[in-house]
Amino acid sequence: MRGKDDEYDYLFKVVLIGDSGVGKSNLLSRFTRNEFNLESKSTIGVEFATRSIQVDNKTVKAQIWDTAGQERYRAITSAYYRGAVGALLVYDIAKYLTYENAERWLKELQDHADANIVIMLVGNKSDLRHLRAVPTDEARSFAEKNGLSFLETSALDSTNVETAFHSILSEIYRIVSQRQMAGQSRSSAPPPPSSPSGCCPRSRRAGRRRAARTSDPGCPCPGTPSTQHVGPSCF
Repeated sequence: MRGKDDEYDYLFKVVLIGDSGVGKSNLLSRFTRNEFNLESKSTIGVEFATRSIQVDNKTVKAQIWDTAGQERYRAITSAYYRGAVGALLVYDIAKYLTYENAERWLKELQDHADANIVIMLVGNKSDLRHLRAVPTDEARSFAEKNGLSFLETSALDSTNVETAFHSILSEIYRIVSQRQMAGQSRSSAPPPPSSPSGCCPRSRRAGRRRAARTSDPGCPCPGTPSTQHVGPSCF
């Protein structure tokens, strides 16, 4: 019997990236468990947690990966970009260097992740107003120039944490559902000689119940895969 947490319509993998110490782990724990650890230590390797939300009366389960920011773990974490459909690029508003390094993180993300991944630039620790080193307008301009959404958050006092995750998950849902609608429109036309494989087309052909039983661990499309690991996106 499936638990309530296993009942969902979509499964999206989202990664948290950015320098060590910017508050990625606390953003994760605040969103998934409503917790904050003032003594939080640097993540070693990779951790993840899940939480489900409602978008357009659909249950969207977010599998959120917290990647280590230290240089020595970069070879490990690069593999975890695979299959991600969303990313929060986090910097500390009180440490300008973490903002400067956002450009390097963005390049790494673009090198390793799906070309259509949805990215949000997040200025964390907005509660440290008296220590602000990164002007909001400057960060917003950087985000606009690179086609990113932008928000400032505080994992400490919860400011905009829900908004950030809901916003990126809703945008991913919007893109995936539009692609599915376009695919359904095409399906009413005479079929082409062959069609490319991929989790969305297979899920539509097999139907939701068969998709729920699939052994493919890499499908974040509608259905309930038998494993929590998420593979290539449907974009």
